[in-house]
Amino acid sequence: MKIFIFFFLGLFSTSTMNNANTPTPIDIYNLEGVWDLQYQLLYDNNQVSDTVFNINGYRQVKMYSKGKVMWTRFDPADSNEWFGYGSYSIKGNMLEERLEYASGPMMKIVDTTQVFKFELVMDKNSYQQIAIDETGHYSQSENYTRIE
Repeated sequence: MKIFIFFFLGLFSTSTMNNANTPTPIDIYNLEGVWDLQYQLLYDNNQVSDTVFNINGYRQVKMYSKGKVMWTRFDPADSNEWFGYGSYSIKGNMLEERLEYASGPMMKIVDTTQVFKFELVMDKNSYQQIAIDETGHYSQSENYTRIE
């Protein structure tokens, strides 16, 4: 009888440990951390039409923490500073970033608080944010890998 009880206790605790490591849907879209832009995709009629790689020292990094997002971009060919700060949320598979503060050149583009909406495709160490135009078609995407 003792062997029978120990067997079921062992089986129950193994089952509990396995369930604790099973990701929930919210875990799938966890952006907490630091991300490095690898390349961008351009779309035509929802089909990839071109790939834009980072060249000649171009770099863009995003950081997500506790509902806040900050990004910075460095392009040796551009003397402007490029950065932005704001909040973010994920609803379903959609990422929303609300820009609250940014560098001068970026603020000239948006002029006011701006909400950017993207379709989010993600795995453990990479994610893709896909911009959707006013007609509902993909226009471009940024593809990041986790660096922290």
